Amino acid sequence: MLRRLIARPEFGPFILLALELFVFWAINPEFLSPLNIGNTLAFTVELGLIALAMTLLMTSGEFDLSVGSVFGFTPVLMWTFVNGGMMPMEIGFIIAIVTAALIGLVNGWFVTKLKIPSFLVTLGMLLVVRGTALFITNGFPQRTWDAGGHWLAEVLVGDFYVGPFRIYMSLFWFIAAVIILGYVLNRTRVGNWIQAAGGNPGAARARGVKVDRTKVALFILCSTLAGFAGIISSVRTSAANPNSGMGYELEVIAMVVIGGTALTGGRGTIIGTVLGIFILRVMRNGIVLIGVPGLAYNIFIGAIILGMMALHSWLERRHHAGT
Repeated sequence: MLRRLIARPEFGPFILLALELFVFWAINPEFLSPLNIGNTLAFTVELGLIALAMTLLMTSGEFDLSVGSVFGFTPVLMWTFVNGGMMPMEIGFIIAIVTAALIGLVNGWFVTKLKIPSFLVTLGMLLVVRGTALFITNGFPQRTWDAGGHWLAEVLVGDFYVGPFRIYMSLFWFIAAVIILGYVLNRTRVGNWIQAAGGNPGAARARGVKVDRTKVALFILCSTLAGFAGIISSVRTSAANPNSGMGYELEVIAMVVIGGTALTGGRGTIIGTVLGIFILRVMRNGIVLIGVPGLAYNIFIGAIILGMMALHSWLERRHHAGT
């Protein structure tokens, strides 16, 4: 049983997260203060929504570099409509989310029908979407202060206190996504299709798996959750910045890979991704609290990625060798 536990892809990330928490708390006890925990969770779950969808997409053998630009573009589109008096917030929200889904649909169509690698397709989409957001706003953030007290804003990111802890509604959206996507990947026929599409797409097609349709659906899911997370962030921060989400695509992929999902497809783990999400966000928060320059963050992230990849490779070799 212990050998099987150690061989699981989630084991390494769990140990690393526990070690991070202990080290940062030992250096600065304020690291585990209610205020710091609440602030960390507020942003972590927004980026985490994208990582959860990316887990399924990468398990199918593809990835999406446009999620960061969709994260910034979707709220810009919504607030342009709302602030211009063209429609109420509810309709603007629906149109923005549908637009994000259409971006995913276009990505999926190019990848599956035109057989263009997802790296090139989504890199091009990243530039198109980011450029559109900058063009719409002339490079200036859209204000969202009118969202205060609106029922939709409260549903998306309303906050309340549990003792000394400040909890945002976005945390419950994240938990719901973890439960639903974890169940889909591990307990349903669709989850088997996703893993088969990434592991051996030729054999999957021969067994009747609709590989192309599955991948298109996952591209749509990825863009939709990226747009949804962007809107949540815009309401929480009272600003829809067209440059929001810049660099998120690589950080999200790092979260998924650190969590144990295979970069080449065929194997994915939602629980591992949750651990990967908190590993990187705890690292970003912790190095600031202990006085390490924030500009050194990428050094730590690169080291973690290399270390976790080496650990996953070593554990897999031991597992296949039966030791």
